Amino acid sequence: MARVKECCPIVQAGVRSVAACERSSVDPKRMFYARDLIHRRACLDDLLDQLGPRVYITIDLDVFDPAFMPATGTPEPGGLSWYEVLALLKAVCDRSQVVGFDIVELCPLPNHRGAEFLAAKLIYTLLSYRFKK
Repeated sequence: MARVKECCPIVQAGVRSVAACERSSVDPKRMFYARDLIHRRACLDDLLDQLGPRVYITIDLDVFDPAFMPATGTPEPGGLSWYEVLALLKAVCDRSQVVGFDIVELCPLPNHRGAEFLAAKLIYTLLSYRFKK
């Protein structure tokens, strides 16, 4: 995302921690912590106000709490639930034109198919939000 920030503004949602070396390059008005998104509706409104008319969405699966998505590179407690992520994505799709998206950080676990299903269902659901009639 450091390279992306060089050419266009980004908004980060569901953040739970920031490395000390990254703090100086982060715009606090464009970073939204998971704890705030969970407990404050106004935080979601502030996030949506930061978006332009066209957006590209990158979903890092570690945005989910490990109880929902343990199969990621950096599972960290305090993440968002399935319905909280869907509400955020729906709000973004209702507010802006989504021109593309990707999903990253799926690290499949042996004998645990739920994570792959969650990622696939997330893709399907986001497509349905994007192309609703």
